[in-house]
Amino acid sequence: MRRFGVGVAGVLVALAFPAAALAHGLTNRRDLPIPPWLFAWAGVLVLVASFVGLSAMWRKPILEHARRRLLFRIPAAVEVICGLLGVVVFAALIYAGFGGQQSATTNIVPTFVYVVFWVGVPLSCALFGNWFDRFSPWKAIARCLALLMRGVAPNGTAWRREYPSRMGYWPAAIGLFAFAWVELAYVDRSDPSTLATMMLAYAAFQIAAMSVFGIEGWSARGDAFGVYFDLFGRLSPLEWTRSEVKRRLPLAGLPKLTPAAGIVALMSVMIGTTSFDGFSSGSIWQQILPDLGKILGLDDPRSDGAYMWPATIAMLVAVALIAGLYYVGVLGMKALGGEFSTLQIARRFAHGLVPIAFAYIVAHYLTLLLFQGQAMFYLISDPLGDGSNLLGTAGVGIDYSVLGGNVQWYMQVAALVIGHVCALAVAHDRALVIYKEPRDAARSQYWMLVVMVAYTSLALWLLSDLAS
Repeated sequence: MRRFGVGVAGVLVALAFPAAALAHGLTNRRDLPIPPWLFAWAGVLVLVASFVGLSAMWRKPILEHARRRLLFRIPAAVEVICGLLGVVVFAALIYAGFGGQQSATTNIVPTFVYVVFWVGVPLSCALFGNWFDRFSPWKAIARCLALLMRGVAPNGTAWRREYPSRMGYWPAAIGLFAFAWVELAYVDRSDPSTLATMMLAYAAFQIAAMSVFGIEGWSARGDAFGVYFDLFGRLSPLEWTRSEVKRRLPLAGLPKLTPAAGIVALMSVMIGTTSFDGFSSGSIWQQILPDLGKILGLDDPRSDGAYMWPATIAMLVAVALIAGLYYVGVLGMKALGGEFSTLQIARRFAHGLVPIAFAYIVAHYLTLLLFQGQAMFYLISDPLGDGSNLLGTAGVGIDYSVLGGNVQWYMQVAALVIGHVCALAVAHDRALVIYKEPRDAARSQYWMLVVMVAYTSLALWLLSDLAS
């Protein structure tokens, strides 16, 4: 524990330097006292200083063997209550999606899905652990159906199958990419009834898959959102089980992630789709979009119906780029020798990308949560958009002055810096397990440092494009 504190202290000293940020909704960029290029150099210094500090002061694996301490036990009734609440909220959103006004600004469903669910839940899971698992509506329904089936046909489990290891995290990766595609490319992404239909389809698919592969077996690998929130929950100092809540070191949940098939694809989707969101808001994308449209035979690639084609291609390219940069580091580590194959190294170090994915979420969507999240005050009072005022908050507006442009900038800078440094720490801790000598572990992480610098440079390039 003492070594962990010393290592972290050395890393925090490096955090005095800012780095490039991938910004979302950032304002007043040109009024900053420090030019963007200086942030890039400072970001490199942060990573190098952090790497030196980790190599010198972090000599034995700490996160891999971190202990858990029981905080309190959870009564069995709590799980039932939480599941019921999740189902009630889910049903209310479905009703609002179909029965409310079909407007993205007056119906609660679009804001809840894209702001509260997509941004707010993972941020809270990173702070307080994966609490969503207890409230998951499709998981609660699956458990209820399992109990009913057990009573009706106690031996009727002929359709059950063990979850195939070759599938790994691929269903979750595909599911997350599909959601990102809906958010960033699909023409009817803000239509409440369309979202409600997709929500029902997703829940039905999850329940069906759980009935075949088992509730826990499918949830751990196949449920896109369940896996997504669990990954961020592993950053938290709190660990939730079905009956207990334990305390652990921050980041200590990541080494317990199973290095299964599709794990690199999952991480690449998480980072790549967010990167595309930033890129699609910049000037370069607007310049190349007409040419890409001509190649695809589109008259107007900016129109709603045609835009999804170039956007889909660009999203796939972004995901491939993130994966490619990661594999550069993996191949470099493999060149040092060892008993593990390239694929094994890639999977065993993939959990180190979770802090980066979280940093990109914070840097890119935090302002969306802080500003558009305020809309929930009036939407929850008038969820159907029919003029009701159930809680007396229908007249509450959005205060855009709660956070200045420069404050946004530095918050996003801090998120990226801390995210990349944490990624280095997690990878370094895993290297100390894989390589017997601390010296060899440090050498292997030269390549991971290259990857971190590349990701930081990509973030700066996107920021510069947004500011141009």
